[in-house]
Amino acid sequence: MKKFIKIALLSTTAAMLSFGAYAKETVVWWDFLSGGDGVRMKALIEKFNAEHADTIEIQPTTLEWGVPFYSKAQTSAAIGEGPDVMTYHISRIPLGLSTNTLAEITPEDLAGVGLSAEDYAPSNWEAGQADGKQYAVPFDIHSIVLYYNKDKLAEAGLLGDDGLPTGLDGAENFTAALQKLKDAGSQYGVAIHSAANDSQWRIFLGLLAQQGGEFLDANGEFLSGDNLDKAVKITDLVRGWVTSGVAPEQTEYAASVALFTSGEAAMHINGVWEVPTMTDLHAKGELFEWGAVQMPTFYDKPGTWADSHSFVIPNNVGKEMTAEKRKAVMEVIAWMNKNSISWADAGHIPAYTPVRESEEFKNMQPNATYSSLADTAVFDPKSVLAGVASPVYDAVGNYMVPAINGEMDSQQAVEEMRDDLNDQRD
Repeated sequence: MKKFIKIALLSTTAAMLSFGAYAKETVVWWDFLSGGDGVRMKALIEKFNAEHADTIEIQPTTLEWGVPFYSKAQTSAAIGEGPDVMTYHISRIPLGLSTNTLAEITPEDLAGVGLSAEDYAPSNWEAGQADGKQYAVPFDIHSIVLYYNKDKLAEAGLLGDDGLPTGLDGAENFTAALQKLKDAGSQYGVAIHSAANDSQWRIFLGLLAQQGGEFLDANGEFLSGDNLDKAVKITDLVRGWVTSGVAPEQTEYAASVALFTSGEAAMHINGVWEVPTMTDLHAKGELFEWGAVQMPTFYDKPGTWADSHSFVIPNNVGKEMTAEKRKAVMEVIAWMNKNSISWADAGHIPAYTPVRESEEFKNMQPNATYSSLADTAVFDPKSVLAGVASPVYDAVGNYMVPAINGEMDSQQAVEEMRDDLNDQRD
């Protein structure tokens, strides 16, 4: 009888071990993706779950974008109730580290699913690091680009035979081109969100980098030395567009997009995320022939503001992740990167180089045309004060936005922005 019980127990144990070895892992997922991004991500998650039906299941939740997301991520991780993986703007990595919200992603984690630093543009990969450790795996590069109306540019002699803009490099040339477009019948040469802090920050940071400038120096000081003069130069440039009437004043996001899509503005500076808007309108016969290119080089070298939707693993305090769970999480991250071609439909540039260099992506327009910006992308300075929905955005709204709309002197505005941010440093 004892022998029988022993055999039964051994059989049960073996069965349990066998079940454990093949048990399906659930991966709790949080993101902040809405609109077209949300639709595309839901489709990717559904595809992943279908392909991994017997091994891994993503259980997704979408939360509110911006400050609410990052606040919830911080408080949840602190009590061990965060997800297993979540999307995270790479510009907010310093914030996540300052609050102990993020866990390191080790070289062993990456190697286990066939990922490495060599699979990404150097500046993009480095943006997810701190002290030589990796805390984020980039999923895309999203940046501002220059949208243009081909008919309007052709009428003004600013369109090449290849259908791409010409004569726009150099700050003076660009400004002159805006006037040409206005003289040729456009209400505005370019539509910008002149009342929006995020848009003005994106234009500003790229143009600062084009001058070899730094917003934050190695000592953690904002706009030190001649960086302030470079910042004033940019503010005066954009202010000149607005006050001369070649760009609209006090214009919010939606109105700026409408100025372009209605044909009132010949060009438009906005994020790649508006590519689906243009594509859909054109497909319905409601938009002119259009294109999008990397921001022109106004100063010494190419440079364009960029950020990344990335994947991070929360540091859930008191809740250690099993090796099996971690392997499943890394499999999710790797699969998303390797299948990111459909994410590019949202206008994004795939962060994963093999996808970015694939024939399928090279045939995707206009993405492939502006994908060169991946090599000259300028990511936010590494500071808890910078990044999406940050104090830097607030400072731009408080000082730079009034300056470009003619309500403050550019020098005074930039100096006050510098002083405000330096006063907020730890």
